[in-house]
Amino acid sequence: MTKHLFTFICIVLFSYSSFSQNEVRATGQIIEQETQQPLEYATVGFFSKKENKIITGGITDQKGNFNIPVPAGIYDVSVEFIGFGKKTLPDVDLTKNKDIGVVYLAEDAEALDEVEVIAERTTVEIKLDKKIYNVGKDLTVRGGTVSDVLDNVPSVSVDVEGNVSLRGQDNVRILINGKPSGLVGLNSTDALRQLPAESIEKVEVITSPSARYDSEGTAGILNIILRRSKLQGLNGAVTVNAGYNPSAGISGNLNYRTGNFNIFNTTGYSYREIPGNSFTNTTYKSTGNSLEETREFDRVRKGLNTNFGVEWYINDSASLTTSFFYRDSNNESNTTNTLLQFDNNHVLTGESLRFDPELEDDKTIQYSTNFTKNFETSGHKLTVDFQYEDSSEDENSLVAIDGLTSEKVATLEDQSRILLQSDYVLPIGENSQFELGYRGNFNTLSTDYIVEILDEDTNQFLINNSLSNLLNYKEYVNAVYTQYGSKHGKFSYLLGLRVENTQVTIDQPTSGDFSKKNYTGLFPTINLNYELSDSESLTLGYSRRLRRPRSRFINPFPSRSSVTSIFQGNPDLNPSYSGSYDLGYINRFGKITFNTSAYYQHATDVFNFVSFDTGNTVNVNGQDVPVIQRTPINLASEDRYGFEFTLTYRPSRKFNTSANFNFFKSKSEGVDPNGVDLGNENTSWFARLNSKYTLPANIEWQTSMNYRGPREDAQNKSKGVFSTNMAFSKDLFNEKASIAFNVSDLFNSRKRIMDTNAETFTSSSEFQWRERSFNLSFTYRFNQKKKQQRGRGNDGEDIEFEG
Repeated sequence: MTKHLFTFICIVLFSYSSFSQNEVRATGQIIEQETQQPLEYATVGFFSKKENKIITGGITDQKGNFNIPVPAGIYDVSVEFIGFGKKTLPDVDLTKNKDIGVVYLAEDAEALDEVEVIAERTTVEIKLDKKIYNVGKDLTVRGGTVSDVLDNVPSVSVDVEGNVSLRGQDNVRILINGKPSGLVGLNSTDALRQLPAESIEKVEVITSPSARYDSEGTAGILNIILRRSKLQGLNGAVTVNAGYNPSAGISGNLNYRTGNFNIFNTTGYSYREIPGNSFTNTTYKSTGNSLEETREFDRVRKGLNTNFGVEWYINDSASLTTSFFYRDSNNESNTTNTLLQFDNNHVLTGESLRFDPELEDDKTIQYSTNFTKNFETSGHKLTVDFQYEDSSEDENSLVAIDGLTSEKVATLEDQSRILLQSDYVLPIGENSQFELGYRGNFNTLSTDYIVEILDEDTNQFLINNSLSNLLNYKEYVNAVYTQYGSKHGKFSYLLGLRVENTQVTIDQPTSGDFSKKNYTGLFPTINLNYELSDSESLTLGYSRRLRRPRSRFINPFPSRSSVTSIFQGNPDLNPSYSGSYDLGYINRFGKITFNTSAYYQHATDVFNFVSFDTGNTVNVNGQDVPVIQRTPINLASEDRYGFEFTLTYRPSRKFNTSANFNFFKSKSEGVDPNGVDLGNENTSWFARLNSKYTLPANIEWQTSMNYRGPREDAQNKSKGVFSTNMAFSKDLFNEKASIAFNVSDLFNSRKRIMDTNAETFTSSSEFQWRERSFNLSFTYRFNQKKKQQRGRGNDGEDIEFEG
């Protein structure tokens, strides 16, 4: 395997060597000897005995054909495919165009054993502008969700509420297959918790995005790539799971490829009961009185997702892919809020019980089309994408205080999004490339918020116009970009510039408020790489990014789950801009791979959530209680810097372990709406340790430990959070099936514990979104044995650099 990998890397490194003016073409076809099926992605290399090195090479297309330009000469032609025996054709005369003919490769038993083991592993590919995390066979997320997968990705963490952050920063742009998607939906946190983990093939972590990506996301981009097989014939896999707290689900992927068509489908249904709890103690500085709020969350999540598509290979150089995605989620959440009131001597003065049952119905339909045209020169291509999406999210809740229903609250959201995109890539010479593209995102969102209050005189519910509102939000973004990359010896670079124009309309018919914002930004990107050796390199990246306010941040509708503590959006929020620098170092020696980076970011108009006394009071048990509001505002600036490293050690086939550590510090400046200084410095870190060991009887044991360090801002201090996941797995039926058992949050310790110190009050709180859970899953594969996962047989970390 190491020999094959070394040969492939050599081909990649030298495939752009200087060609002589007398260039010919070598053609042929690679066929699997036993099945007589073409081998796609087989490697063809051309070795010159005169120069004693590989001069160039290439890979086969979906029909096993290759057509490779070669400097005229005499070569040993090598043909390789992972899991198959290598075949060498000696002294092939390529002084003129030549058809080498059909080359047959046979499976190699020893190589297949190695591939089966390696295909189990989670691997990381390092490229010039991103890291690609191949999910592999991660036992701790079997039967879980996409959110669980992301929490195992280096540099990524998911907090107790499901919010995703990258290097400790939560402004992450999440894409599906490189584009915004209905898979993420109106509420990305809930959507990621409902998609099955088995639907993911890999996750791209992009901390220094090139110009081809949207400028949105000051922390960077997470691009989730879904599974899609291209094997001939019918193949697929089905996973069923059940667990406690009560949960059950079934998911599967199906692929059928014949002739010029590839039909694919991924479908999953899940049912989960998710109990959670929170506790808050608030003390008011002026009186010494205090409130204790205890909340119990009983949630039920039911969701169906299906993605169906057809890929049509129009000819050898063009393809058309169309797909349809549908998501239907029905969520039920019952919140019991117990409120206790105390005087300054902590004597109980009042008690009330608030019950808030909520029903939520989410639906998303998405249609997408992709056209790809490959020209004669390798890498020269044009792609065109169109995507239309319609989403709705309806929430209806009742609020009962001391057993009497007193409020009805409805939040009705409808969103439509249109995506238009085109990218053109033109190779220049032997080792340079030019790229040009356009992307248009057109988003329309309507939020109708209706609050009805019980009139005790008439026993009728009447709409409260001071709390109810209608928000019509439009965001149109048009962007063009260009970038140029090249490689000179050991040095490669990628330079780009993106121009984005954003037009935002905020219309609130019920209050008569109407505003428009129009802003244009330039977003340069620089990515540099220097190869110190075949396994050691330095990278340097710079990118300018922005963070646009999400609809939730600007939505002025107050939350109603608590009468004394509300959340309210800020329609006057401006976008935040940032410039980020990233210096990376990669070294691979023996069985150890070391990958580290240091980073710095300066941001302006950053968002920060502040809590303050509104000056209003609410009557609870005959007492006037102050109302505390939490809202986002723009601060003046923030400087953020840190470093991280990932260490991977694979001493044997039976054991491998990896550790990821991230340290970061931030300093912010600014004041709240009342003029209170919110300047603050925060130092925090998180660490992850993941180990996998094969026990006797080929039972696999995997443990993942995560620690999210303490952190603070101007008002809040959060304690560290530690959690552990553990899993066991066993293959059955000649590796056609697997059974796995995992425990999420083994010690039931994943809780957010926070202290808040504001101008007029202090509070301490504890929140647990999901309690410890157990899951048992069974997977059955048909025509999808591990030895067919040839394209994923990377040994450890595969270091690649794109120009």
